[in-house]
Amino acid sequence: MSATEREEYERLRKAASVHHRRLRHTATSVLLVLTFLLAPLAVVAVWVDSAVADTDRYVQTVAPIATEPSVRNTVTDRLTQRVVDNVDVAAFTEAVARTLQREGAPPRVVQGADALTGPLKSALDSAVHSIVHKVVTSDQFAEVWDSANRSAHAAVVKVLTGEGGSAVQAGDDSIDLNIGTVVDNVKQRLVDAGFDQASKIPDVDKTITLFQTDKLNDAQGAMRLLNVLGVWLPVVVLVLAALAVWSGPAHRVTLMTTAIGVGVMMIVLLVGLAVMRQVYLDSVSTTALPQDTAAAIHDIFLRFLKNTTVTVLVIAVITALAAYLYGPGHGARWIRRAAAGGTGAAGRSMARHGLRTGDAGRLLDAHRKWTTGIAIAGGALALVLWNYPTPGSVALVLGIVVLVLVLLGILAAAAGTAPRGPASHPPSGKGA
Repeated sequence: MSATEREEYERLRKAASVHHRRLRHTATSVLLVLTFLLAPLAVVAVWVDSAVADTDRYVQTVAPIATEPSVRNTVTDRLTQRVVDNVDVAAFTEAVARTLQREGAPPRVVQGADALTGPLKSALDSAVHSIVHKVVTSDQFAEVWDSANRSAHAAVVKVLTGEGGSAVQAGDDSIDLNIGTVVDNVKQRLVDAGFDQASKIPDVDKTITLFQTDKLNDAQGAMRLLNVLGVWLPVVVLVLAALAVWSGPAHRVTLMTTAIGVGVMMIVLLVGLAVMRQVYLDSVSTTALPQDTAAAIHDIFLRFLKNTTVTVLVIAVITALAAYLYGPGHGARWIRRAAAGGTGAAGRSMARHGLRTGDAGRLLDAHRKWTTGIAIAGGALALVLWNYPTPGSVALVLGIVVLVLVLLGILAAAAGTAPRGPASHPPSGKGA
């Protein structure tokens, strides 16, 4: 090959190498953007899917509504008002006045009968309120609430997809809280106590409007899509992230970038949830539902979504820190030296006291990268298999992984001195 041909070959090779690097950078960038954009949707999709597909998870989600003080107070006040409104106290006092007049009572006494309207209504209100409060705050009601939501588990389907029915329901343009279970229980209690008018509480009054908007159908359509994607979208995001790290020119830097990006998107999701909470509260009329009750219902219903978002954020932060600690930074190198020094000192101390790990320790020392990788992979697998992990469970798994790595470092350092081979002796023999 001539010099000119060799020069042309080198030029083409460099051009191909540059083109290849550009393609890798482009592919990595596209994969990262898709990962960042889909990560929040994946979290929401998992929440929707768990609420729809897992009965126990749904019951666990809505159970606190029955014991929330603000909800109890609102239900008690609303039911009390509806019962009292069905009792015509004024008609009763008018009948008393007519009876007194017919019996020839003095005019002053007849006129005084009208003054009984206020006290009678107040007494009735107090008595009904007391009975309703006992029903709403009883353990039996909480059990009935859970049982009703378990048997009619389509609650979340009703809210998010407009199908089914339960305590939380979706109308044409509203989301309602169904208090039918409470109404039926209270009606029976009031009738047993002598308030026959309680049986006239109309069925139409068994719901309280929580949220009203003409965009509910659009929101339900989006939630139906998320429900379908709930199983696969998280897998797609993990695959995209893995491909981005694999295709990146610098795997560690790409991993750190991926973790930071996902963490930022989780913060964006938390901010979005906070904004939507305020939008929801602004949409609820105070005449329909008190602000504290509306806020309590909202927070209870979405608490697992927020918890999952925070969990992913914590995992992202831990992943970014781990990627940094494996890098060439001064801080990372200092932490690694300090950790190695600590485990090494502990291992050598064990060896001096006769607790040597021998060949097993030397094997661990020779394969530190493999043992470290296995420990970290085991922690990651535990989180993947964990049923609805929380920040607490992430901290627990992280603590166990760190403890395992520390123990492995100590055992590797406690191997002691390698045994020497058999001493060689000059062959013995008789001289010639």
